[in-house]
Amino acid sequence: MAETHVLFVEDDDVIREATQLALERDGFRVTAMPDGLAGLEAFRAQQPDIALLDVMLPGMDGVSLCRRIRDESTVPVIMLSARADSIDVVLGLEAGADDYVTKPFDGAVLMARIRAVLRRFGHAGGAGAGGSGDGADGGPDGGLLVFGDLEVDTDGMEVRRAGAPVSLTPTEMRLLLEFSSAPGTVLSRDKLLERVWDYGWGGDTRVVDVHVQRLRTKIGQDRIETVRGFGYKLRA
Repeated sequence: MAETHVLFVEDDDVIREATQLALERDGFRVTAMPDGLAGLEAFRAQQPDIALLDVMLPGMDGVSLCRRIRDESTVPVIMLSARADSIDVVLGLEAGADDYVTKPFDGAVLMARIRAVLRRFGHAGGAGAGGSGDGADGGPDGGLLVFGDLEVDTDGMEVRRAGAPVSLTPTEMRLLLEFSSAPGTVLSRDKLLERVWDYGWGGDTRVVDVHVQRLRTKIGQDRIETVRGFGYKLRA
């Protein structure tokens, strides 16, 4: 973890300095910036391994900064929001953030979330990703799953829809791999939180819902079905 470079953008001097010290004590290398424009410049210049972005930032707000980062990179992004029920949480996730943490946050919780994100980005294949579930047409090596016009190459980590490549973030790819490994099987939000977000504890299911919606816009709105009261399933 000593080589992991964190970009931390936070305008509150006390929170920024205290969190930077805590991250550095935990072995991270930290670049801390006080506003969104400086954060974007630092991101482009230094290419960090992960970005922590406060939602409310001067110059450029955290949601806009997240969107700019996502336009250029698939680096993991965690949003920091002052209110768990804020619309900013959803806006941040829709902009491409992979997770969020509510302020004020416990240092141990923040470290756990960072490590969970880094683990799943370092192992994008996920458990059981290479298999072909029932209802899918596996390729000769079992690495190609086909669902109508959707092709999922679990070896090359590539997705095509009607022959055209589909660009997914690592979190979206892991989510699709979970669905494609068990087509037609309903996966609960809690199970997806555990498998995709590496949550060993309860989490906010809005993270799942927003990412499912983002995935639908890329692979087809009717490809993932909502099963009310239970979760989601991939149409086989």
